Amino acid sequence: MSRITAASRLPHAHTVLPFALSTLCCALLAPAAVAHETVDEHAAHATEISPLVITAIAPSSPLTIITDPKEPRQPVPASDGGDYLKTIPGFALIRNGGTNGEPILRGMFGSRLTILTNGGQMLGACPGRMDTPTSYIAPQTYDKLTVIKGPQSVQWGPGSSAGTVLFEREPEHFGELGTRVNASILAGSNGRFDKTLDAAAGGPQGYLRVIGNTARADDYKDGNGDTVPSRYDKWNGDVALGWTPDADTLLELTAGKGDGEARSAGRGMDGSQYKRESLGLRFEKSNISDVLDKIEAQVYYNYADHVMDNYTLRTPSGTGMMAGPMASNVDRRTLGARIKTTWHWADVQLISGIDAQTNEHRVRSGMGIDTYKNQSWTKDADFHNYGAFGELTWYAAERDRVITGARLDRASSKDFRARLGSGMMSKPNPTLDKTRADTLPSGFVRYEHDMADSPTTVYAGLGHVQRFPDYWELFSPNAGPAGSVNAFDAIKPEKTTQLDVGLQYKTQNLEAWASAYAGVVRDYILFDYSQTSSQAQNINARIMGGEVGAAYQLTAHWKADAALAYAWGKNTTDGKALPQMPPLDTRLGLTYSEDNWSTGALWRVVARQDRIDRNAGNVVGKDYDKSAGFAVFSVNAAYRINKNFKVSAGVDNLLDKNYSEHLNMAGNAGYGYPSNDPTPINEPGRTLWTKVDVSF
Repeated sequence: MSRITAASRLPHAHTVLPFALSTLCCALLAPAAVAHETVDEHAAHATEISPLVITAIAPSSPLTIITDPKEPRQPVPASDGGDYLKTIPGFALIRNGGTNGEPILRGMFGSRLTILTNGGQMLGACPGRMDTPTSYIAPQTYDKLTVIKGPQSVQWGPGSSAGTVLFEREPEHFGELGTRVNASILAGSNGRFDKTLDAAAGGPQGYLRVIGNTARADDYKDGNGDTVPSRYDKWNGDVALGWTPDADTLLELTAGKGDGEARSAGRGMDGSQYKRESLGLRFEKSNISDVLDKIEAQVYYNYADHVMDNYTLRTPSGTGMMAGPMASNVDRRTLGARIKTTWHWADVQLISGIDAQTNEHRVRSGMGIDTYKNQSWTKDADFHNYGAFGELTWYAAERDRVITGARLDRASSKDFRARLGSGMMSKPNPTLDKTRADTLPSGFVRYEHDMADSPTTVYAGLGHVQRFPDYWELFSPNAGPAGSVNAFDAIKPEKTTQLDVGLQYKTQNLEAWASAYAGVVRDYILFDYSQTSSQAQNINARIMGGEVGAAYQLTAHWKADAALAYAWGKNTTDGKALPQMPPLDTRLGLTYSEDNWSTGALWRVVARQDRIDRNAGNVVGKDYDKSAGFAVFSVNAAYRINKNFKVSAGVDNLLDKNYSEHLNMAGNAGYGYPSNDPTPINEPGRTLWTKVDVSF
């Protein structure tokens, strides 16, 4: 049994929403007396309802998907950013329990996938990525989600070989004094209960926005009715204060905090603290001149303070290396800045700028309950990156565009570890106080053409990215390549060259799209778990795959959707499959909608995965064995009561199928799984949920 309950560990989880409401009410008392209904978008309340998104959002432009993360979708609304991304074709998730999974795009993970919130990067601290960047993101509190697949942008930082994910909050716009409030409550199986508040007040000169959410759930049951350790309790609170002296100027200050805890079925410890602190300041000025269109500048600070232990949410095993209570506390401070300008000359647009980031990582630990709190922090690593970029769009003709970009980064890291290993295996660190640095170029070129006789856009792009090894690749492995003193000394930067091609087709009744990629990766960073410890090494690899989707309006009320995603990879150095590749994933959907209600069904079919490399993988997971295919059927419905209230509900895994994903973690022996048998963690069984949305 747990020694400390979720409620006692997280008192703020039950006070953040009342605090947010009281803060907002104080801010609104004066203007509310004279406020009128605004004439901008806050005055328009839709009376029609949009069906739940159940398969995919079509790309808004080649390789770019833009969607509203507040939009309802099936399966059950996400608990964090990774949970939401897995609903987009091309993404998969390594389950970590009930929340905080590791998102994978086209079989690539980690710093190959750049994830930003409001333009800033939130880096986790756990050496095993228990606190992934998306674990600190509550997607329903953001206004826009943008996914750029492949190395087809240079604006958002270094190393984005798999793609870029942007969670963004839009500035508020009030034509006159006014307010808006959006809130929701979600209840579901296994004790799931979420609350969200997003409220704003302002006028032409500025605004105040307050956002708060809590999310909790108990351990879920799989399709066999067996309990999977997965309960969690988390909260977030954010405030944005904006100044808009005119229609072309914005100065916004943001601040936020959060915390949480989560049981992790696949790890030897649980996450008993996911503390977040965030600060940001951004400035935007538009319509400056005929040539200089816009200037954007921002600075951000993000802090993650993460605790892992084996006594808060579970009972120590009493045997083996983790017989008694123990804990590890890690943190990371990240400070970054970006300046970006947009220029126009006739048929050319240029976006250029510079960015910088520095972050440091610290650790402390202790044997016994909470003894780590009495230990001093030890800094083990820091990182610096300074980059310059330019992205040019040439409107070569009425139906032709050429987009090209180039980026140059100077990346470095310093090793502060005095010793390597622990206990009897501890030894002096040969790279103590050493710094490694690289100058890394990246770039891409893409051609887009709109066909004259068809509502079709075709495109082809070639991108190259050189990626500096991240913290988990330099400091987490027990060993580096054969013959090296450690991974920090010998792991080389990863170099990806990738071709992306595709098309988009759109008519009144049919929307279809397809994207495919093929790439070569030199010095791909691979983890080898064939020995008793982990080893990081560089190999060469080939990758390819793609995504296909379509939506057809069968009648005025019926709509059919389909989406398919596939990823393939080969370790060409050793002639083996590249590990941790998701299998073929197909999603079929059917919806029926009237003016104020809709219903739908989702059938997800996933193939078996036979292409594996046992005991090879990444810092999060490895290929344990081949995996079986599965099919899951889910249904949903939604009803708009009036312009202010909407109710939606669903049943995920309606037939209570017992299954597990290929990208998975083995159940941990601390929760009763056999320690010598890599049993995969099963997915949730039949899950019911209901959500009420309120807006006014």
